[in-house]
Amino acid sequence: MKFISWNVNGLRAVVGKNFLEAFNALDADFFCLQETKLQEGQIDLDIPGYQSYWNYAEKKGYSGTAIFTRHTPLSVSYGMGIEEHDHEGRLITLEMEDFYLVCCYTPNSQDGLKRLDYRMQWETDLREYLMQLDAKKPVVYCGDLNVAHQEIDLKNPKTNRKNAGFTDEEREKMTILLKSGFTDSFRYFYPEEANIYSWWSYRFKAREKNAGWRIDYFIVSNRLQPQLEGAKIHTDIFGSDHCPVELTCKFSV
Repeated sequence: MKFISWNVNGLRAVVGKNFLEAFNALDADFFCLQETKLQEGQIDLDIPGYQSYWNYAEKKGYSGTAIFTRHTPLSVSYGMGIEEHDHEGRLITLEMEDFYLVCCYTPNSQDGLKRLDYRMQWETDLREYLMQLDAKKPVVYCGDLNVAHQEIDLKNPKTNRKNAGFTDEEREKMTILLKSGFTDSFRYFYPEEANIYSWWSYRFKAREKNAGWRIDYFIVSNRLQPQLEGAKIHTDIFGSDHCPVELTCKFSV
């Protein structure tokens, strides 16, 4: 079974480029999107063979998540159920027979770390939410998590130590999550692989120079490790400042 996650940085824009071509080529069972930047009714994207679920930010043209799936979920929930966190369309959870799928667009700490305190609260509450799910059935948690966990996960760690996405605080929250019974699926298969990233700034010809960050993930419950088959980062797919990331697992749905 194949899972894809892609921050499209505006779905309407990428649909006008290569979205459907990439979507069909990737041929996923579950296709998770972040930063759709849509309100309900602003796009008509009916893809044969897929059901879709959408969580919209209240603020127009901002944030937002979606999941396209070939498999009917047992239930769908939007947000964490915490008032403070549930206005920006950042979370969708599908309950399947054997697992939960969580699509997430983690809040960016922003320039000057203006939103770092809020980000810390989000991380604390999200970890609790994931652990509550994990107590019932294993979790596949994916999305733009807005953190490069280790120095190997970005091109220029030294110059980014205090920048959003590579602060000690954000990295420590990822460490705590992984120590709570979860696995970074890409590092499970490629613990030493360097110079493979999922996001590049639009400035300074960053993608051309491969001056990137790995901030898009599939994080899974540790007990799913025996079912993991592979992980990929599709650096050859353009259309956004992020590229799609992939996980394949042995699941029967």
